[in-house]
Amino acid sequence: MSVDTTALSQACERNKDPILALLRPLLGHARQILEIGSGTGQHAIYFAGQLPHVLWQPSDTHEYLPLLRRALQPPRPANLLEAIELDVRERPWAVRSCDAAFSANTLHIMDWSSVGEFFRGVGAVLETGGILCVYGPFRYGGRYTSDSNAAFDRFLQERDPRSGIRDFDAVDALAQAQGLRLEHDHAMPANNQFLVWRKESASGGIHLAERQG
Repeated sequence: MSVDTTALSQACERNKDPILALLRPLLGHARQILEIGSGTGQHAIYFAGQLPHVLWQPSDTHEYLPLLRRALQPPRPANLLEAIELDVRERPWAVRSCDAAFSANTLHIMDWSSVGEFFRGVGAVLETGGILCVYGPFRYGGRYTSDSNAAFDRFLQERDPRSGIRDFDAVDALAQAQGLRLEHDHAMPANNQFLVWRKESASGGIHLAERQG
């Protein structure tokens, strides 16, 4: 699926400071964070520069990796690692472990099976006590949080019927199946959410992955 990198770039500029305000206290004791779907690399560069105590690991699929690696050419923050290829559907992931994971505006681009693989992979690599932070639009009880999100969802599904804004309860069920407990659900600008899960136990398998989001 093609991605409008110009729109993505503009969105990153608008949302980076509100996201950082929430990330900063959450990552106070983190050592390494895996960013899943780093896209244009703007978040990786900005957050790594603002959080120098954390090793920031950017990643993306093969299709977008060349763009990402060009964006991350030196000079860059010393704690920003070389981008790696990561497709959530592959097993095992290229990262062995991390104590934090972050992803922005990805779950509504993936098909539902890949959303399940996203949480399976995070459950496999995230250390006990680690956190997963996800930014993006969600539905609640089948309802959109705004008319603009409803219109965006129609656009997504017209472009690719397998994509679309996910229902929070279905996504949270996938997280719970991997030993992840929701700690925070923050309303963000532009009708997005910032969700935070903490890894409490070993994953139990994505037996709920067939539940549609």
